[in-house]
Amino acid sequence: MPIAIAPCGTELTIRKVSAEDKVRKHLQELGITVGSKLTLVSSSGGNVIVIVKEGRLCLDRNLAGKILVA
Repeated sequence: MPIAIAPCGTELTIRKVSAEDKVRKHLQELGITVGSKLTLVSSSGGNVIVIVKEGRLCLDRNLAGKILVA
């Protein structure tokens, strides 16, 4: 499921990142890689705030829709 519709407050595992190579590489530098864990803090209008490796990131709805979690 896309991260934007995942339940808030739960730890999720990233299954797929379907962004273009440049964006995918930048996300990898931030800790968003296939198999890594993150926690969804907030989801509002498709925009999300997540905790990755003790830091918070805000992702817009377009990018959040390309990150699939389980």
